[in-house]
Amino acid sequence: MAGSYIIDGHELRAGPVEAGLHLVATPIGNLRDVTLRALSTLAAADIVACEDTRVTRKLLDRYAIDKRPTAYHEHNAARAGPKLLAALQEGKSVALVSDAGTPLVSDPGYRLVEAAIAAGIRVVPLPGASAPLAALVASGMPTDSFLFAGFLPNRHKARRERLEALAAVSATLVAFESPHRLAASLADCAVVLGAERPGAVCRELTKTYEEIRRGTLGELAGHYATADAVKGEIVLVVGTSPAEAADDTEVDELLADLLKALPPARAATEAARRTGWPRKDLYQRLLAMKESQG
Repeated sequence: MAGSYIIDGHELRAGPVEAGLHLVATPIGNLRDVTLRALSTLAAADIVACEDTRVTRKLLDRYAIDKRPTAYHEHNAARAGPKLLAALQEGKSVALVSDAGTPLVSDPGYRLVEAAIAAGIRVVPLPGASAPLAALVASGMPTDSFLFAGFLPNRHKARRERLEALAAVSATLVAFESPHRLAASLADCAVVLGAERPGAVCRELTKTYEEIRRGTLGELAGHYATADAVKGEIVLVVGTSPAEAADDTEVDELLADLLKALPPARAATEAARRTGWPRKDLYQRLLAMKESQG
């Protein structure tokens, strides 16, 4: 299906889109954070399936894409999913988007992908904006090893149980949180994970009122316990525990052991996973060790 889109007053023709399920990442706030490939795919696909047609309509209108989106979300997946699958089996192209960011990250799109794969239909990922990754790289926490935990449970007991399970993970933790539960979640994080553990609250990323607040979990919990009503979409990032961090001697011993079996790059990656230290620092430390050994 032919189509076009407009960027800054310039109309561009969309290229052909192959049959299959195309997972299209969309902006998490700033509508200019969309890729050219995403726009071309949305303009040319036979069907655009989305969580909320009103949200996706804003993106389509911004770039003058003449397409009527089809709703596919948690509440209608049982009805809409088979219809989309039937269209795919007929050889049509379906572009699947979420309200914001990369599809399937904490949304029901995986069910459609699972069905498409089972039916032998091609699934094509179109990378782009992702709130967890944007928060991670802006947090100042180690990025060599991280775990995305999705949304934390909304009830106090279940949330603490989840955090207790995550406490043993030796990696940076990334989670979504809602504004009205942020203070309670931070308080539980400080108790279960440790008040001195570093954290960052990333709110309204890429939007006008973007805010990234960094500090210990205790400091963040204290701030949001008395802060005015928090609004917007939030990503919580938690670093590794300082109490568990290895000292210089322990790190050097670990690096020496790893270097016996692994090349420097892989040894640095493994050491970062075990210690929470930045991989680039460990790699430079390894190189210095090898040089001193002749």
